[in-house]
Amino acid sequence: MEAIRNAFDFSDFPRFDLTIAAVVALFLLTFPVFPHSSFAMSTMIQFLMFSLYGMGWNTIGGYGGQVDLGKAQYVGIGAFTTAVMLIRWDIPFWVSMPIGMFFAVVWSFIIGYPLFRLKGHYFAIATIATSLVLKDIFEVWDFVGAAKGLEISPIKYSPPDFLRLIFKEDIYYYCVILGFFFLGILYVNWFRRSRLGFQLRAIKNNEEVARSLGINVHRAKIKTYAIATAFVSLVGSFHACYIKNIEPEDTMSLDISILIALMAMLGGAGSLWGPIIGASVLIPLKSYLKEWLGAQAGLIGIDLIIYGAIIMLVSAVEPRGIWGIVEKVRRRKRG
Repeated sequence: MEAIRNAFDFSDFPRFDLTIAAVVALFLLTFPVFPHSSFAMSTMIQFLMFSLYGMGWNTIGGYGGQVDLGKAQYVGIGAFTTAVMLIRWDIPFWVSMPIGMFFAVVWSFIIGYPLFRLKGHYFAIATIATSLVLKDIFEVWDFVGAAKGLEISPIKYSPPDFLRLIFKEDIYYYCVILGFFFLGILYVNWFRRSRLGFQLRAIKNNEEVARSLGINVHRAKIKTYAIATAFVSLVGSFHACYIKNIEPEDTMSLDISILIALMAMLGGAGSLWGPIIGASVLIPLKSYLKEWLGAQAGLIGIDLIIYGAIIMLVSAVEPRGIWGIVEKVRRRKRG
């Protein structure tokens, strides 16, 4: 019961923050009611997905200070587990999703034990290496479709199929991922004030001091890495049912790993709202700039330049991201 109370306890945030959060929550809940295009709905679903990816990354990267650039491997494990189990054995999403999370967490323990003996940029490089190696394995593994991947055929089922998560209208996918989104916020809100959350902040500030306080640094990192992995794998399973055509190159590429990390870094790593802010900036930017400047104006690549310039500008002003800028302004007003 105490964990549930902590999950719903946002009392340490200013009233203004909670008002903004309530307005955003109301907008997300009512968005399907208002007129919108299929492109806008797709963008909103991607925003919710990458917010969850960012929340997962934020537990180990933001609160723990470990720059993980290999999260795409867990997207792939979740996605391929759900796709394989649905296509080969007709096992529904709600069963295959936790199994995919289990496989991903087991893999995170296997590689996490040696990885967390490394520090700083060595750790970041090692996470990239493990992710790329796993991607190469999937590209030659016939059981998961090798390089061409797998395709979930919607005509095999009669949508709406809530067990297998097969729908014709995107509004159903939106409602499912929105539910996961709110659950993710509640979990991270509990996590940041949990014993493990306080241990991670101590580790991030000074590992040696954390050890002197009796904190098992290695164990705390591995446990949090598993939590981050579970978040990412869950959304990977959803991704398989939503996209229906998955390939190692699309689900396990380095681009996805970097984009996941950028969500939290740009929005504000180590803060509850950071991944959501980052996704609200980067995902619409990614979708609409590519559409307007790439597809319509023919300026292919300009969208990426603008995208990168905004990230560099925010990082130059405040390394802690957009949320860091907000907190800096508040401190100046108080001063």
